[in-house]
Amino acid sequence: MADTKIFDEKMAKTVAGFERDLETIKAGRANPNVLSKITVDNYGTPSPISQVANVTVPEARLLQIAPWDPSMLKAIEKAVMASDLGINPSNDGKVIRLVFPELTEERRKELGKEVKKRSEDAKVAIRNVRREGIDAVEKAEKKGEITEDDLKKDKEDIQKYTDKKIEEIDKIVEKKTKEIMTV
Repeated sequence: MADTKIFDEKMAKTVAGFERDLETIKAGRANPNVLSKITVDNYGTPSPISQVANVTVPEARLLQIAPWDPSMLKAIEKAVMASDLGINPSNDGKVIRLVFPELTEERRKELGKEVKKRSEDAKVAIRNVRREGIDAVEKAEKKGEITEDDLKKDKEDIQKYTDKKIEEIDKIVEKKTKEIMTV
């Protein structure tokens, strides 16, 4: 029997990546994870905002960024404005505040579609891992490394992993969609 657990692990990494990706979708409430993909020039090194500032959520729709080095204020403000957040930062000389607007019904529907699109991409990635796994066990059977019965069992295991991970993605999508629609 071939070691099919590696394909389960690859699928698990895909699901984890999908979850991290969804954290960047703002659902009308402030979440520090929306800043995770924004980097700021930190003395010549691109660094995530969380590595150069303290990010807090003082209110449900407000993010506050307090840089450890006050000279970073302008650079952080510039990085936020250049990002695809669509929020204008307000800078009072000490901290930067990001006020998240209330989501309109139309925007909620757009975000729901975006979540579904990203989920389909994740499902495709999982199916690609499944195909890779099935190809690997079929090659092992052709080489005589595993028996025909082992091949059948391994294919069943890989399919079980696939079904389980796709179910996980569906649950994540359901949860995120509910979050977007009820903010």
